[in-house]
Amino acid sequence: MKKYKIKVMNAIAREGLDLLGEEYEVSADETAPDGILVRSSTVDTDDYPGLLAVARAGSGVNNISVEKATEKGICVFNTPGANANAVVDLVFPMIGVWMRNIYEGISFCQSLAGGDPSRVNRQVESKKAVFKGVEIAGRNLAVVGLGKIGVRLANGGIHRHMNVKGFDPRPTLENIHLLLPEVKITRTLAQTLADADVVSLHLPLGPNTEGMVDEEFLAMMKNDAILVNYARGPIVNEKAVLDALDAGRLQGYITDFPTSGSIGHPKVLTTPHLGASTSESEEKCATMAVNELSNFLEYGNIGYSVNFPNLESTPSAKVHTRLIMINRDVPGMIAFASNVISRFNINIASYINESNGTIGYNIIDLESPVTAELVKEIEKNQDVIRTRLILFK
Repeated sequence: MKKYKIKVMNAIAREGLDLLGEEYEVSADETAPDGILVRSSTVDTDDYPGLLAVARAGSGVNNISVEKATEKGICVFNTPGANANAVVDLVFPMIGVWMRNIYEGISFCQSLAGGDPSRVNRQVESKKAVFKGVEIAGRNLAVVGLGKIGVRLANGGIHRHMNVKGFDPRPTLENIHLLLPEVKITRTLAQTLADADVVSLHLPLGPNTEGMVDEEFLAMMKNDAILVNYARGPIVNEKAVLDALDAGRLQGYITDFPTSGSIGHPKVLTTPHLGASTSESEEKCATMAVNELSNFLEYGNIGYSVNFPNLESTPSAKVHTRLIMINRDVPGMIAFASNVISRFNINIASYINESNGTIGYNIIDLESPVTAELVKEIEKNQDVIRTRLILFK
């Protein structure tokens, strides 16, 4: 008998889907899923009343209705770091392509096709000085956003003998500890941008970052700097950037998000959203997303959630039922749940709780079956958002 129904949206790498066992029913046409696997498609969680979780095979979750999900106790996962190598592998070559005028050089070479073979070498030698560029080594790199990708890019800059500054408005210790000691962590954007030759954006898209790169941001950058956006398109106010390019205040804009306004601009270098498009990245993202989703559905464990606190626990052999309680982060909820359970004469084998300041998540392992009356009693509390029962015996 199938235990969980999974809706697959977009192409999820087979290496990930193969991890789902026989207890899963996986389909792109599922209308009442327990879980959703998605890449870029829009997910409105209100469309799926029984939905328990959404796992995005990628880092950004701006295509998912996260606030609605939180209100209904639906966990949203992402896969930070799974595509980091792919993005960094592309960003540095693109910076090099710009700084060494490689794109123009390649176009020039292609223009010689079909010409007089005896003149090709002479034409190349006479023209090559036009494409003379500058080296990455010794340049100042500013990395805005020190998540998994930003950290690797900052470290990569050090390995390329650049002077690197890093800034993150909400840094996490886990990521900061991964930075090489040569990376200078700054406290303000102004400090970060002031002397940067290259500014690379690696921030998630959200209310605080949408349109973040505007006239004020660009005014903090020195003239002739290069702006690189391999994060999300809307982080950049494109009009402000194009105006700065046209006015000569900005040397160039390298982006993974081409638009009708940027395509063909002589100071814009675009790629067609290729940042995470490698076989290795897609496999890593799919594998990580599937593992997160299955671990949540089967055990209630949470890792890398964007809206719930991360919490994991392995049930002991004596556990009959795992009770999951999702609640608003208010005082007294642990005592409340414990008191209700004790009134039903059920022994608690383990109780762990974590909060992210908005949501409280409780994994309560019980040694006896749980009645519907007990669940109803807990759900009467106005601060309880959702409950789940996971049976092990």
